[in-house]
Amino acid sequence: MAITKKIKQEMLQRFQDQYGIMKPALHYTTPFELMIAVILSAQCTDERVNIVTAGMFPEYNTPEKMLTLGLEGLEEKIRTCGLYHSKAKNILANCAILCEQYGGEVPQTFDELVKLPGVGRKTANVLVSILFDTPAIAVDTHVFRVSNRLQLAEGKTPLEVEKGLQKAIPEEWWSRAHHWLIWHGRRVCKARKPACDDCFLADLCPASSIDKKAKTR
Repeated sequence: MAITKKIKQEMLQRFQDQYGIMKPALHYTTPFELMIAVILSAQCTDERVNIVTAGMFPEYNTPEKMLTLGLEGLEEKIRTCGLYHSKAKNILANCAILCEQYGGEVPQTFDELVKLPGVGRKTANVLVSILFDTPAIAVDTHVFRVSNRLQLAEGKTPLEVEKGLQKAIPEEWWSRAHHWLIWHGRRVCKARKPACDDCFLADLCPASSIDKKAKTR
């Protein structure tokens, strides 16, 4: 089945009808807290990150305060998030830059954000989208997988998929579509065992395991 522009529009409408406007799963109260939470979420579940930050943010919720932890102290706080050595180094380097160059505040532009340690393209897109209301699509493993399976946007790299999604999705929907695809990847279109029988896009999806001919009989 060729995935036409019309089919992609139908997919997006179903996403909108099913999920509407969704909020991030990570818990935060300030831009700095969200940035740290997103950095910690690399190869870690949001649930685990929320547990870790719940024990850390009440006391260490600014760059200045987090720097007082030092490397060993921060590593101990975030140990259960995985990759904690590199994450701790990046977070402390990030905090130092925020204090020295931005008055302790999170910069508001994509170009400034991607220069910060630990903040790649995905994280920067999340931050500008959620914090500063800038249309953006962050491509994590869920967005990458679901986009390719649906052929909503195909690509071998996250950047290729991001550019494809920007073409397929109206700009005013970019930020909400990011959350749709993440949620769908976590709950339905899982990596190893996608729940095609429960998917509201099964009849449109080229990767669906459901026999479409049998369904239409």
